[in-house]
Amino acid sequence: MTPPAARVLRVGALARVEGEGALDLRIDGDTVTAARLKIFEPPRFFEAFLRGRRHTEPPDLTSRVCGICPVAYQMSACRAVEDACQVVVDGPLAALRRLLYCGEWIESQTLHIYLLHAPDFLGCDDAVQLARDHRAEVERGLRLKQAGNAVMELLGGRAIHPVNVRVGGFHRTPTRAELRPLAERLRRARQDALETVGWVAGFTFPDAECEADLFALAEPDRYAIDGGTPTVLRHGPGERPRSFPLREFTRRVVEEQVPYSTALQARLDGRRHLTGSLARYAISGHLLPPAVREAARAAGLEGVCRNPFRSIVVRAVEVLYAVEEALRLIDEYEPPPRPAVDVPPRAGTGHGATEAPRGTLYHRYVLDSAGLVTDARLIPPTSQNQGAIEEDLRRIVQGELARGRATDAELTRLCERAVRNHDPCVSCSAHFLDLTVERG
Repeated sequence: MTPPAARVLRVGALARVEGEGALDLRIDGDTVTAARLKIFEPPRFFEAFLRGRRHTEPPDLTSRVCGICPVAYQMSACRAVEDACQVVVDGPLAALRRLLYCGEWIESQTLHIYLLHAPDFLGCDDAVQLARDHRAEVERGLRLKQAGNAVMELLGGRAIHPVNVRVGGFHRTPTRAELRPLAERLRRARQDALETVGWVAGFTFPDAECEADLFALAEPDRYAIDGGTPTVLRHGPGERPRSFPLREFTRRVVEEQVPYSTALQARLDGRRHLTGSLARYAISGHLLPPAVREAARAAGLEGVCRNPFRSIVVRAVEVLYAVEEALRLIDEYEPPPRPAVDVPPRAGTGHGATEAPRGTLYHRYVLDSAGLVTDARLIPPTSQNQGAIEEDLRRIVQGELARGRATDAELTRLCERAVRNHDPCVSCSAHFLDLTVERG
């Protein structure tokens, strides 16, 4: 019998990512022998042009890395610089930082849920068709996103690339009176967030399981957002979360160049790992407030969720939590005596990490005695997730082949969905794959 011909699916032009990307799948018979997510990321030189800058500059400079999650870069930069200078920002200033981060979680996660991910589950080609066929739901999503934008605008000065953040705190802090209208808006957003959880829980989810280790920051008494200790949950029965000091991050999370991509790929202790919503929920879901845990339970989330297609449900739960947490922070807010603490320059190495909506973001800076940056290292969620995404693609397509002979067009659509499960920076359009098929 003649063996089935080999197929090579070349999926090019991943649009609207941080750089350019493509996907190659090689199928020999009914076996996926290779899955390569290729990111043609152009040189951006952020780490290089941070060298020689004053220690006060990284928050503003690195926020330009991402227009979707600038606060994540600002907060990680602030933490790293303050760590190098041996300064701790706490009290009302730390609470305001967490509140600002909640605003970014709300707007960024809502954008992904409604405009990038939901069309996959509702048979829509793109967000335009989704708005036409599901107008009320999209209007709800826009209201929710606008609530997050309002937090960013009040605390950050503007919704994109905020200008009010600085090392040591803020240039200006709000009064209680200024926060009251924001609280009213967030109380209305709470119902929209709760309805979002119920809405996405009703979607139909393909069977899938991510077998990568799960990696996120963790805190002892609350769901980690703007800081915490690196924590890993290995894939396997009976495994429990294990933490390590942040200063060991670059020793444990190692980036390497792969021959088919200009983007680095990272492994944790030599193993594939996944960071982001699924990891956070697996490691810290038990620390969510009772009302949020009940919403998650009603949405079918119990314990660890490893189905990447259900990540949309976990993101919705995180939006609900961010709204609740923002309301708590506003209710407990007492204006600080001054908008920032002094952070005098000193020689040292500082580490900072926060939970961007799509995963753990790490910064490390080395400062000289004048406070000039002599070395910088940024490890974003995208580089950490690429290996896990490739393995998911291989396993998902392999499962589809085992159920019958799928067409190239069907496999392409499946791959689009699999990528969108993980990373908003890769999934910024509903149709982004151009397909070329070579058969042996």
